Amino acid sequence: MATISWWRGGPVKLTNKDEDFLERLKAYLIRKELVIELQDDGIKRLVLRKNYGDKVERAFKMTRQGVRWRFHRLFNEIYVNAYVTVYWIETKFGTGLRGKALEIAKERIELRKRAQKMGFFDVSRREKGDLANQSQDSQL
Repeated sequence: MATISWWRGGPVKLTNKDEDFLERLKAYLIRKELVIELQDDGIKRLVLRKNYGDKVERAFKMTRQGVRWRFHRLFNEIYVNAYVTVYWIETKFGTGLRGKALEIAKERIELRKRAQKMGFFDVSRREKGDLANQSQDSQL
């Protein structure tokens, strides 16, 4: 049985902070104030380029290190690993299921959007779990 060494287990859930970050990043990319490049220094990865100092820290509401960390997590871990997963499955089963998987993904996105409009907001597991654990600990 093959094991996937990069897999840390379970699906990755994006948070509201991730969504805010991506929206801000998109605006900077459109204005060409930042660019995403492929860097290859023995191992390929996506990097954020151009000068992003104090202005970007204020815009993203985090330190430059925070911007680098979130960019790396979203683009080099979550995004690239999603393609690694698709590649791995498609090498085993072919591309015949791709259309069906995309149909399911689009449906889930629409359901999530409708739920948010109705007032049912997604809370990340980490945020929800931290609050739940605190309340459980206080009851003990």
